[in-house]
Parts: sequence; C-alpha cells; structure tokens
Amino acid sequence: MKTIATLIFVFFIGVAAQAQNTTEEVKVEVIEMTIVTETTVAKIATENTEVARLYKYKNSRVKKALSFTTKRNKAKMA
Repeated sequence: MKTIATLIFVFFIGVAAQAQNTTEEVKVEVIEMTIVTETTVAKIATENTEVARLYKYKNSRVKKALSFTTKRNKAKMA
C-alpha cells in the first residue's frame, strides 16, 4: 500500500509540473559601451609602517615540533 501511494504521489507531482504553462518572452535590454583608448596610471604615495618578523630559519618552529623525542626513542645499553 505504501509503494502504491508513493507512485501515485510521484505521478501527481510529475503531471502538475508539466501542466504549468510558462511561455512568456523575456526581453533583454542592450547597453552600448565605447572602447577607451587612453589609460592613465595614478600612483598613491602612502607610507606603510608595517612590522615584519625575520626568522633565521624558515621552518624552525615546524622542524622543532617534528623532531621531538620520547623515552622509547633513546637507545638502551646492553
């Protein structure tokens, strides 16, 4: 019974979707633009006072984190 109700519902939705009549024509407005042949370059002279940190080694923090050792990594004396 559940499958029959589901099939009828799907059939009803499909028929309702095809029954809609949308034949309106949409007109597009055309905008005419001219080509610009002259370009000007404007430089804005502002002083940026930014602070940047300089590290001696590029990946020092990453290498330090990856080179950790545990007690089991140490060699044992026989």
